[in-house]
Amino acid sequence: MDDYSDFDGVGLAELVRTKEVTPAELVEAAIACIERHNPTLNAVVFKGYDDARKQAAGELPDGPFKGVPFLIKDLAMPVAGWPRTSGSRFAKDVVDTEDGGLTARYRASGVVPLGKTNTPEYGITGTTESALLGPCRNPWNPDHIAGGSSGGSASAVAAGFVPMAHASDGLGSIRIPAACCGLVGLKVTRDRNPNLPDGYDYALGNVVDHVVSRTVRDSAAMLDATGWPEPGSPYPAPPKARPYIEEVGAKPGRLRIAWSSETPNGRPIDPEVQAALERTADLLKGLGHEVIPRGLGIDYRALYASRGPAGAANFAAGMARLIDQVGHEPEPGELEPLTWAALKGGRRQTGADVMRSLQETRMLNRLTLAAFEDIDVYLCPVMAEPPPAIGFIDSVNLEPREASRRQGRIFPFTPPFNFSGQPSISLPLEQSAAGLPIGMMFTAKYADEATLFRLSAQLETEAPWKARRPRIWG
Repeated sequence: MDDYSDFDGVGLAELVRTKEVTPAELVEAAIACIERHNPTLNAVVFKGYDDARKQAAGELPDGPFKGVPFLIKDLAMPVAGWPRTSGSRFAKDVVDTEDGGLTARYRASGVVPLGKTNTPEYGITGTTESALLGPCRNPWNPDHIAGGSSGGSASAVAAGFVPMAHASDGLGSIRIPAACCGLVGLKVTRDRNPNLPDGYDYALGNVVDHVVSRTVRDSAAMLDATGWPEPGSPYPAPPKARPYIEEVGAKPGRLRIAWSSETPNGRPIDPEVQAALERTADLLKGLGHEVIPRGLGIDYRALYASRGPAGAANFAAGMARLIDQVGHEPEPGELEPLTWAALKGGRRQTGADVMRSLQETRMLNRLTLAAFEDIDVYLCPVMAEPPPAIGFIDSVNLEPREASRRQGRIFPFTPPFNFSGQPSISLPLEQSAAGLPIGMMFTAKYADEATLFRLSAQLETEAPWKARRPRIWG
């Protein structure tokens, strides 16, 4: 199937439905792509080819993605019989005995999982470069990062291995790699995709799961397939008005859209990214939207600082469960310096520290949400600069404080909407002069994915990205 990579997931499922191809043929086409380009990209770190071939040859669920090859991020997503290293030497021998709750939902959609994708250690960094799994590279230019922590998934999708792949986002880990690799990356509303019975580490509500994809309709159709509450969901997201796939192509109406490049430290962003943002604002004006230059007016530094103690303690609690599973404390060399620092910091927090942290973040979130009272969408870049070179954010060799400083410089925009729980999407609207993708981020009111899908589909039509191809493709 020479044109396998040209189809999105909905398109491949249609070929299966009309019997133009079989799921087994799609699996072999995907495997051929992986074997051709993965030695360069290092996007797929576990190959479950035998399981995929067996599943494709059997009776598949009649879901919207029946027979479509799929990849799962190697972090917090159990797959029966597969390793879950979390990008860490400490967890390299962890193997799950059964599927997680969201894994089961993916299977019910009809996809055929082929393997697991690269991730930084415990998803901590916005680049995918761990001591265990090695650097994942960008198909547009392998000398540059694919983003993180869903960098392996983004690299694989951008290179045409699969039309979409599982990703997760705790501080930007869907949107950052989508921006780096020229993809659609939606951070869904908090608890829109339940992570039960797993998800202990998601206790703070920051982390959500969804996919990175090349088209808006794949993102919408997959969220329709997975985004429904379970009876045991403690905080289900407000229900949608209709299937999200029906929002794709529906007119968004005249939206009131604020836009800004404000950063927590007030430092200007890269001129290329600023120019891309301004062109996007002009594009929106040309489409008839009311576009106003205005920031959120929030204290970013106070917001980020407020989350520190609770986030650190949450990580330490997750590591405690992993330590129980592994059977011993981490030994020297089993954790990267940034991870050691995070674990030690988490263990220092008191109960009062954590509760004060949660209280302060909750009150500051009210200011973020209040900024949307008179706007429908907020536009800003995903990143302050185009994707940097591999090694610039090096959690293995850099001193932890310097690694964190560099992350703050490159990725200042995404975290507020994890804290507030709002849906936020990266769209591949722009490119740098060097040919690297530049993602624009659109954030909507709480639980309003529908507006994002309508607006994203409009932009996909008016400023299409489908014909762009990275250097490493198909």
